[in-house]
Amino acid sequence: MNFIALLLGLGIERLLTNLFHLREFRWLDPWIDRVSSKLAEASLSTAIIGIGIYALVAILPVAIIHGLLSGELFQIPYFLFAVIVLLFSLGPRDLMTEINDYCDAVRNGQEEDIQRIIRELREGDVPQDIDERIATVRRAIFIQANNRIFAVVFWFILFGPVGAWLFRVVDLLRRRLAYEYSRDDLIEAPSTFVTAVRMLHGIFAWPSAHLLILGYALAGSYDGGLAAWRAYAGHRAKDFFVATNDLLDLVGNGAVSEQPVTDDTPLAVIRIGEAMSLVMRTLWLIWAPFIALLTVSGWLS
Repeated sequence: MNFIALLLGLGIERLLTNLFHLREFRWLDPWIDRVSSKLAEASLSTAIIGIGIYALVAILPVAIIHGLLSGELFQIPYFLFAVIVLLFSLGPRDLMTEINDYCDAVRNGQEEDIQRIIRELREGDVPQDIDERIATVRRAIFIQANNRIFAVVFWFILFGPVGAWLFRVVDLLRRRLAYEYSRDDLIEAPSTFVTAVRMLHGIFAWPSAHLLILGYALAGSYDGGLAAWRAYAGHRAKDFFVATNDLLDLVGNGAVSEQPVTDDTPLAVIRIGEAMSLVMRTLWLIWAPFIALLTVSGWLS
């Protein structure tokens, strides 16, 4: 049942672009800000416990409805509920739509739109150098693919709507803080609370990220992806959540088969398109068939 709901949710998501603004959950921002202010000076362990309590409270309504709809008599209501929760757990923005908008802005020379989209993707400052921008957007694609799609899918397959919504709640907290602090600040001089948020998010993002890294290699250049993975092994970042993002970036770029520029298409459009193509191949040619196989074999429901 979860697999069918997953396919339907992923299939119709891009048909509902006019509803994407509802996935921002801005009404949660004041609550997140209160949690942040109360735990700003707390110890790391206290901050983690506090964030955990916040997450449990946020997922409680979904968990209650999930429990009420369990059983043979409620299969259709549960199915509809699962699809709705999944649709609102993905994102909040559709990655493919955002990349298409970016490519259109590059073609039309719309600098303001280019900077806005990069800022949203990177969740931080916009580099001015063209090559650095391409590298930044590609890195954001490989990382945001996990945050917006694959991690949600992973937890949905394991725990249904509750799992998908749990990851979205944790990611909403991370996103909120990311817009208040630049990424560099988070790495170099983080507060205890910010560290706790990134650690908790990193724990939930880690399993799907490593499966996604393998998926990038299988869907693209396996040798290139594996070489990038091995090269990073000796230079791993101290914080595991930073290392996870670095691996997504490096293996993703290593697995991309870059094509020569043969026409007037801007280089940024070509390179960004290659990265997005790898993400979609990984989703539909690697993850979807593998999940289907596990479902048919009885390992998943």
